[in-house]
Parts: sequence; structure tokens; C-alpha cells
Amino acid sequence: MVERTISKITQSPWHQGFLGAGHRASAILDGISWEESDPFLLFMDDRLKLPGGEPVGGAHPHAGFETLTLVLQGNEKGLPTGSFELMTAGKGIVHTEEVTTEQNLHVLQLWLALPPEKRWAEPFWQKITLEAVPKIQTENYQILVYSGASNGLISPVKNHTPLILVDFKIKANQSLSQELPANFRGLLYVLNGVVQIGNSTIESGQVGWMDQPKGESVSQISFISKSDHTHFVLYAAPAHKAPIITHGPFVGDTSDDIARLYRAYRNGEMPHLNQLPNRQKIEYGVNG
Repeated sequence: MVERTISKITQSPWHQGFLGAGHRASAILDGISWEESDPFLLFMDDRLKLPGGEPVGGAHPHAGFETLTLVLQGNEKGLPTGSFELMTAGKGIVHTEEVTTEQNLHVLQLWLALPPEKRWAEPFWQKITLEAVPKIQTENYQILVYSGASNGLISPVKNHTPLILVDFKIKANQSLSQELPANFRGLLYVLNGVVQIGNSTIESGQVGWMDQPKGESVSQISFISKSDHTHFVLYAAPAHKAPIITHGPFVGDTSDDIARLYRAYRNGEMPHLNQLPNRQKIEYGVNG
């Protein structure tokens, strides 16, 4: 089995987010080219301490990709701690992110490109709550499998782009590993503590980018926690190796796609998430 290593370590600065004072954001992929990050389009770490009052945010469209929202610290009003939402925007969808009440949230959101042949799929929405997430809990570590497979566990979440998303919490001097196809591009984002992978040490706030071995074999990456409360998330997926055009909330194959999507949005042709029929929604841990 091929043992993966870390080819690069990056770290992004914090800035004020689009929701104004009280919204700190870090753009994890800033400075990384599409050729290096494919199929990951955007990755934000959002930390919100908002007092409430006048509405901030609002309704907006997406098309041509998927949004992955992992709630590390949530609320009891739709974003519970430990939940995960995967929204396939596909040919176009509108959703609302509006804050009117006091909030203390920590959310990771990643935009994942759809394969070219599935870019215009019907919109679809999935949500899995913490109690439904496959989990291994021991005295020394916790593993939560939100998408794909890890250490014998398989998530029920359905994917257009094969995706591994696993949350690891590990005590000091403990070791774990993750298997993944060798052709998957992968990264680890360390939220707390320090993790060692081979000769590389990745600290809180840093991203470790996995090397890219050749071939289609199975690979693994091995971790050793160097602190007592190490917490990191691992994302891995195959690169699509297809050109894309991006503009604002839309991803397409050509600039004509972008113009078409803006027309469809202005003409009210994109459904709101709340209007999707039940066949285009799955809530694991609620009805599943």
C-alpha cells in the first residue's frame, strides 16, 4: 500500500466576513490554483459571534457545484452542532443564509465541483445530524465519518463526486490512519493541536496537502497526535481534470453557461431550497 506524505503546508489569514462585525473568516484555498485544488473550489472557515437585530445575509443562488457545510459549533435552530449538509446546486437553486438573532457559530463550508457530466443535475439536498454520523469512540480518539469510508465505517451520504470527509479528535501520542484511493487529492485542516505525518508537523490553523502518487492503487495516510486535544478534518476526492468557468455563485463549462445561469436566476427559474420536493431531500437521523 502506498503511504501518503505531506507535499505542502499552507495557512490563511483571518479577515472580517461578509456578515460584518462579529464574523471572522479564513479563506483556506486562497493562493492555491485550480490545478492544485481540483475538485475543491472554495473552502471557508467561518466563526460568527453576532448580536442579532437587523437582518444580515439573505437569499442567493448557486449552480454548477455542491456546497458542503460542516457545523462544528451550532445552534438549535437548524444548524445543530455536529451536523453536515450537502447541497447539490446542479442546474440551479436558491437558498437563504440570513441571521436575525444572536448567534455563536463555527462552520466549515467547502464548494465541491461537480463532474462535467453531472454539472446540470437536478438540485438535491442532504443533511445528516450528529447522532446518525457513523462514529468510533474510544478512550483515546473519536472518528466521525461524514462522507465516504474510514476505518471500517461508511457514511450514508450520497455523492456525485466521490468524497471522503472525516473528523478526527485524537489524544497525545496516539496514532491513526486513513485509507483512500491513490488518485484522490486530499488535505487536512487542523482545528486544534498538532499532528505529525511522516516528517511533516501541521499545527492549528494550517492545512497539510497530501502528495499525489501515481497509479490507481489504494493508499493510506498515517497520523500521530503531538498534543492532547488534536482535532482535524480530512477532505479527499478525485480531481475532475476538466476546465471550468467561475463567476460569483455560478460554475460552468463556458462563459455562455454563466450568462445563461444569470438569466435563469433573474427570471425566477431556479427553485428555492425550501420548495424542493421530498424526492430531492434526505435527512439522515430524522426520517432516515
